[in-house]
Amino acid sequence: MERDKIVDEFNGLILTIKGLKELLGSEFLRFELIKTELLEVKEKFGDKRRSDIQYLADEMRIEDLIEDEDVIITISHLGYIKRTSATEYRQQRRGGRGAVGSKTREEDYVEHLFVASTHDTMMFFTEKGRCYWLRVYEIPEGEKQSKGRAIQNLIQLPGDDKVKAIIEVKKLDDKDFVQSHYIVLCTKKGVIKKTSLEDFSRIRSTGVNAITIVEGDELLEAKMTDGNSEIMLALKSGRAIRFEETKVRSTGRGAIGVTGIEVDDEKDEVIGMICVNKADETRTILVVSEKGFGKRTAIDEYRITNRGGKGVKTINVTEKTGSLVGILYVTENEDLIITCKSGVTIRTGIKDIRAAGRATQGVKLIRLDDGDEIAAISHIEDQDDEITEAVLEDGTIIEGSEDSDTTIGSTDSAAPNNETENSDTDTQPTENQ
Repeated sequence: MERDKIVDEFNGLILTIKGLKELLGSEFLRFELIKTELLEVKEKFGDKRRSDIQYLADEMRIEDLIEDEDVIITISHLGYIKRTSATEYRQQRRGGRGAVGSKTREEDYVEHLFVASTHDTMMFFTEKGRCYWLRVYEIPEGEKQSKGRAIQNLIQLPGDDKVKAIIEVKKLDDKDFVQSHYIVLCTKKGVIKKTSLEDFSRIRSTGVNAITIVEGDELLEAKMTDGNSEIMLALKSGRAIRFEETKVRSTGRGAIGVTGIEVDDEKDEVIGMICVNKADETRTILVVSEKGFGKRTAIDEYRITNRGGKGVKTINVTEKTGSLVGILYVTENEDLIITCKSGVTIRTGIKDIRAAGRATQGVKLIRLDDGDEIAAISHIEDQDDEITEAVLEDGTIIEGSEDSDTTIGSTDSAAPNNETENSDTDTQPTENQ
């Protein structure tokens, strides 16, 4: 009864075998079959991708595509920022005229200048006590003479706030590192505060509060320490204080802080803060006045006191020197970079700056034009550049003699010692001196 069905099945199998043999014998037929089946799958199951394809963090990072090199970061008074290769700044002798370091508007000048690596993280602290983060390679690159880019375009900085301090951090994602380091902040009125770096390790695009600022005060400086440093604060009037970091207990980001140095004059204010490593005996204290005078002094000349005191004299402030504008903790194998409000920048070896007592006025570091003043100072590792030249604003190049101590603008041989370095007659300064 099923004879016809069996015959049909047999004939069908014969045709299938014939078709499969033709398929196995023809590459063209095989690709046509694959194409037809894939189009059917696409028509039946095709829709938009729901998952994102990303590279693994341990396979490649954006930093791997950025060259790790030292760059000079400059921020102007009106808030323009840029990064420039350190090789663009050529070394000069002390007392030179300098070179034009940045083209700014007539009312603008370079206010912050420091060195960092392109792979580092920059922490920006504003005068109102806020903290923001930015990777160095994210800062736009520019030539030495370029103006830079408005910092408000890079971080969410309010129009009425201004960056006052910057910290370079290499290991912000290292748990052990952030738990063993601190951020020390100080204000112009002498308030100081210490907070664990861990409280700043979680980056937020809108920034966080770093310190509560009282009315009439503003944040001046921020430093990173390991908790065992000594802190020095310097005043515009020429006084400085040195005390143990342990005298300042660690508090949260919202705290106000405690008194670091007494500011007893409304016209006086803190101009700088440094953190001293007690184990490093190669460093000295470098101070610079607004009219270009400066000197190096041994740290031992500043005795340790309790925080909150008036401090001791660190430079003999006179009408000739002008007020104190900067204090640095330096070694002889570094270079000093001085930036003026006119945009002129000079780089000179710190080893060429004479060491002197803390109660003297120092020597002339840079020859300023009438009405010009020093805006910022910074230090950088010596690049062993022996070129001695001063580039004037009109492009004229004046070369100095490398074999002679008499260089362009140098005051060592042109003026007697009593004009370049006046010693205080009091050999035993008191606490209030």
